[in-house]
Amino acid sequence: MGKRQRIKVLVSVIGLDGHSIGAEVVCRILMDAGMEVVYLGIYQTPEMIVRAAIQEDVDVIGISSHASNYDQIVELLDLLKKNNLDDLCVICGGTIPKHHVQELKKMGVSEIFPPQSTSESIVNYIVSWWNKGARSQEAVAQMTSE
Repeated sequence: MGKRQRIKVLVSVIGLDGHSIGAEVVCRILMDAGMEVVYLGIYQTPEMIVRAAIQEDVDVIGISSHASNYDQIVELLDLLKKNNLDDLCVICGGTIPKHHVQELKKMGVSEIFPPQSTSESIVNYIVSWWNKGARSQEAVAQMTSE
């Protein structure tokens, strides 16, 4: 996915999960921070999320997960790799047990934001990730133009 002036984030609730309030609040937080947000809503499958990520050309995927949707997050990560999208920043929020946090990070989730995470921590993480990628891209562009 190419770099643009504004960070574009896809937010979705994965699986058979109807808990939408947290995802909707995060959407508002990200929009207020100046990011472009695509909200897919509830009951999204990994395939639907990957398809939307491709169609919308997003930089970040934010997944809200509750209950037992961890296998679907793993499936999402596998589909991203199969579609050469494993350079996207994937963040998760919701009630994810601590023993799943490290497993998900090892599999490719960039960061996990449990309940009570601050708006600033979410925005700062995404902006920091974005800035690291932008600097890397600038360095590559400079090297190739010399």
